[in-house]
Amino acid sequence: MLIKSLTLSLARAVVFVGAGLFVVSAVQADGMRDRQIDKLFKAADTNADDKLTLAEAQAKPGMPKVAANFDAIDTDKKGYVTLAQVKSSADSATSSAKSTAKAAK
Repeated sequence: MLIKSLTLSLARAVVFVGAGLFVVSAVQADGMRDRQIDKLFKAADTNADDKLTLAEAQAKPGMPKVAANFDAIDTDKKGYVTLAQVKSSADSATSSAKSTAKAAK
């Protein structure tokens, strides 16, 4: 009985630690994604006005995924997107992908 109890406790500890590592990894991945978006946005924003037009998103180096989804990201319909809008769109896409993966299980 003692061995079974210790085994169960150890299994719970491993699951807990494993879940904690996943959370850290997910947070780290989000941080890396945000840094990559920052870098790409800055490179694509050729006039450095902190706004990305469709033309800037389409040009090289540009942001092809932003260009492909420009109308959806430009929620205010101003003809440009901001870094915050691009990150929000990326967050939504990530959440949607996670939900789809969970539903598939």
